Amino acid sequence: MFPLKNITVYCGSSTGILPEYTSQAKALAKEMVNRKLGLVYGAGNVGLMGVIADEMLASKSQVYGIIPQKLVDIEVAHQGCTDLIVVETMRDRKWLMAEKGDGFIAMPGGIGTLEELFEIMTLNQLMYIQKPLALYNVSGYYDKLLDFLTHVGDQGFLKPDQLSNLIVAADPVELLDKMEAYQPSGTPDWLRKKKQ
Repeated sequence: MFPLKNITVYCGSSTGILPEYTSQAKALAKEMVNRKLGLVYGAGNVGLMGVIADEMLASKSQVYGIIPQKLVDIEVAHQGCTDLIVVETMRDRKWLMAEKGDGFIAMPGGIGTLEELFEIMTLNQLMYIQKPLALYNVSGYYDKLLDFLTHVGDQGFLKPDQLSNLIVAADPVELLDKMEAYQPSGTPDWLRKKKQ
């Protein structure tokens, strides 16, 4: 079983158009609380970020919010976080979120969420980290992205194991079960230095 203590969750600064995005954010938070997991996230008090943080905090769970000073200045920082960490840049924020989380979940979100998702995929691919990464595919939100990633693989730009290591589920129990069952793989053949 992969040791999970804190989960970094990437999600939208808006709630989107479907009520399921909000209800399933709450469902994920409840399952994390059941498993005594802490939340690491971008410290926003808006959108799905605020929804999942509020749900976790209501259950007295640990919430690490990491946010650059610029966003604190425009008053989007969640002041209720049990640990609010203010950093200088977005790069600092992303790296600390990657470092503090034992696993990662991308909920529905916009370009910031997608950027974070792909950065973690890349860090795992290059073995800077080896941690479970999951798509919380609420109402099929990520179906088209998964189709595109399959296309990327078909075109020879993504190794099969890189795609198969991406955990996908629409149910929070199944999602976290799969993350706990994650097993880091050894160094992939393409990363080993070729013998002359």
